[in-house]
Amino acid sequence: MLDVLVVGGGPVGLYLGCLLAQRGLSFEVLEKRSSPGPHSRAIGIHPPALELLAGVGLAPALLGEGLCISSGTVRGEAGVLGQLSLQSASSTFPFVLSLPQQRTETLLETRLETLAPGSLRRGVTVTGLCDHGSHVSVQANEGGNARTLEARLVVGADGIHSAVRNLSGVPYPGATYPDTYLMGDFPDTTNTGPVALIYLLRGGVVECFPLPGGLRRWVVRTDTLCRDATACELGDLVLERTGERLPVSECSMLSAFEVHHHTADRMVRGRAVLIGDAAHQVSPIGGQGMNLGWLDAAALVSVLERALNSPERGESALRRFERVRQRSAKVATFQAELNMFMGRPVSQQVQSRREWLVKRLMSRPLHTLLARAYTMRWL
Repeated sequence: MLDVLVVGGGPVGLYLGCLLAQRGLSFEVLEKRSSPGPHSRAIGIHPPALELLAGVGLAPALLGEGLCISSGTVRGEAGVLGQLSLQSASSTFPFVLSLPQQRTETLLETRLETLAPGSLRRGVTVTGLCDHGSHVSVQANEGGNARTLEARLVVGADGIHSAVRNLSGVPYPGATYPDTYLMGDFPDTTNTGPVALIYLLRGGVVECFPLPGGLRRWVVRTDTLCRDATACELGDLVLERTGERLPVSECSMLSAFEVHHHTADRMVRGRAVLIGDAAHQVSPIGGQGMNLGWLDAAALVSVLERALNSPERGESALRRFERVRQRSAKVATFQAELNMFMGRPVSQQVQSRREWLVKRLMSRPLHTLLARAYTMRWL
């Protein structure tokens, strides 16, 4: 019987596997995908998460492939509203690391294989779960064969469609925001270097972030969900709002998306624990989702050890973990909602007030507080 069975081999489940391996616990990570996903919506690794990933020996690999964003510039209708330096966000990693999620997953998988060879099992779909009180049995399909695995605890890190959450009967209420976006990756023609650019404009926000390999990701708020949009249409929106002309013929990724929020009623149900998107889905505007999952995993691993060594103390520790992480998810949700609110289309009068507010927020007295908020220091 395993100590812990982790369902979900995305960035959060892989990181938890690394933590479990460091502590000498017996575990397996089950992932239904045969390889990391081809798309990378998440690109930003914040300082608190970088500090955690450094703890499992990943900092050199991440820094070797990623691009350090140490500041951001906010522009309004009339020009620059302010510049936000991240120097005060961390003494070790005073930046947000830009790295596509696919590469982050690959590096995590490589590290897990080094720490615990064979612990990741791909192509495994969980079909059933039974909590026996003293342990959990999980039914799964692996390569067309039915299998049963047993563990003293199971962790669902399997995303918004979590099988562990659904099989545990945990409700996942939520809703869809009225905000839609179109994003794409293009060669960087801004000549601004490793600086994030945010355009708060009457027609809606435009954001662009540098990526490794001389690319930039452009994100534009749209009036409706533009599922069939082309790179040229995204380029036209960027040109109309910012005056920047994108090399649309060299677009390497294009995606339209709407934004949802969900929060599981419980993060702990018996011997099943939920983390990451399985427990809470926040808006991707602000880049908090993946990082929030890593913070969940870091907070959970010592609690799992306690629950394994002392069931009586472990139960109260799991409840405390649930309260603290649900509170953090609420803060992240509020911050993401505020980011979206600030980027919605407005009248000229409201735009003037918004620009006045942003200038004040980015002034020296509030600069450090804003940098800490942006980099998830209070989560």
